[in-house]
Amino acid sequence: MTYYEIATLKTVIFGAGKAAPAIEAWVNAPEAKGKLLGAFGSDIGSLNEVYVLRGFDSLEDLAAERERALRSDNPFGCMEHLVGLTFDSYKPLDFLPPVETGKFGPFYELRTYKMKLNGLMPTMGKWEGAVPKRSEYSPLTVAMYSLDGAPRLTQLWPYPSLEARAKARGQSVADGNWPAKGGPDWLTPDMTSAILMPLPFSPLQ
Repeated sequence: MTYYEIATLKTVIFGAGKAAPAIEAWVNAPEAKGKLLGAFGSDIGSLNEVYVLRGFDSLEDLAAERERALRSDNPFGCMEHLVGLTFDSYKPLDFLPPVETGKFGPFYELRTYKMKLNGLMPTMGKWEGAVPKRSEYSPLTVAMYSLDGAPRLTQLWPYPSLEARAKARGQSVADGNWPAKGGPDWLTPDMTSAILMPLPFSPLQ
């Protein structure tokens, strides 16, 4: 995949499970563009949200799929459960392979850092040197930079448990293998994190 998109669906209270069948039908419709990679409900962080990660081979396909939602009177087939809908477009860091789907969780951490305005290329260089070592503690699903809005770096990390997350993060820092040396110099303090759980139809589990 050359491009990625995260659609964030803000639902009514306890709406994620109710909306899931309609979301699954929407992303798998015959006219749908792109490839579904993951669909998650928020468990820790901003609650009552669904995150839909899809990959696209072209910006044209990404734009067409977004327009399908924007023009629809029932976006993602679950308007009755929606109170908000946003889209973020991304490209993966240059050195990373395409997202591999499968069972790696079930806990996924979605982290987003706002970068300094000139921070993309230095950040990517720092990460290229550090990700192989960091991945020995726990795998990286994807790291990508924003194509719209403020310059951002967004990552998705899977863990079999919250305890495994704490151990991987703590040990990689203690060993001096994370964060990427000099990497934080190109970030701002504006950072967010959420713990997500896969919905039943998510290819990433």
